[in-house]
Amino acid sequence: MKDPEETTRIFNQYRLLLTSIAYRMLGSYTDAEDIVQEAFVRWLQASDTEMQTPKAYLTTVVVRLCIDKQRSASARREVYVGPWLPEPVLTDTLAENVARAESLSFAFLLMLERLNPVERAIFLLHEVFDYSYTEIAEIVGKSVANCRQILHRAQQRLNRPQARFPVPLEEQKSMLDRFTRATRNGDVEELLHLLADDVVFTTDSNGKTRAGLRPVQGAKKVVRGMLGGMRWYPADMQIIQVELNGQIALLGQHNGQILAAMLPEIVNGRVQNIYLITNPDKLTALKAGVIF
Repeated sequence: MKDPEETTRIFNQYRLLLTSIAYRMLGSYTDAEDIVQEAFVRWLQASDTEMQTPKAYLTTVVVRLCIDKQRSASARREVYVGPWLPEPVLTDTLAENVARAESLSFAFLLMLERLNPVERAIFLLHEVFDYSYTEIAEIVGKSVANCRQILHRAQQRLNRPQARFPVPLEEQKSMLDRFTRATRNGDVEELLHLLADDVVFTTDSNGKTRAGLRPVQGAKKVVRGMLGGMRWYPADMQIIQVELNGQIALLGQHNGQILAAMLPEIVNGRVQNIYLITNPDKLTALKAGVIF
């Protein structure tokens, strides 16, 4: 007879790994948590043979559930109102693990959207989580040779740019201090100095808050849109710096409620992309204070 406490203890050894895989597969912490909970239920029902290799069994369950979930998510996004962005999560990676921080970034997660679910699974398992081809083949139910071909195709499709040097923590904080002050003060010249000429501003609201339904490109248009959009928020809204998805970001809070999360992406000393999440459904993990 299985010992429930021991069974749970073994599962909890792998919970963070499983959540990490599921979040990167789906771009949603809420969905990742649901997947991991389903994996736990299946773990409790697993045979003695399956329980002999817990990491392999649990990873297989989670990846296959994620592949199915991602396929259905693609259909749901066809009726999503406006741009879709990943669900932001609180992290604590900057001081110790640059590689992990990069694989949580919005830029990385959005890049993965170019891949189909199986390509995404194989790419993540190999490139981020260091699974061998033999392990990956067992997980996705394909041959080793096929997995190699799929990974090669995924790498070609991504056509990843050369790795960028990570922006130092203090530089990120300083840039966002200036960005926040300039936005508060309506300082157009300072904002134009901080933003790249071809900066892109993308808002995810799913139609549940007042927000633009298309990305805005170009520094002047972005500044005009940002300063105009500030009137939709309380004048005394508090803006604080936090670490989201491995970078310094901004949270807008009012009366204890999180109204928005903004992730400015800094490239070559200027803000290249601004991701704004105002969809309340995607602020749930932030409201709960979950640190990923």
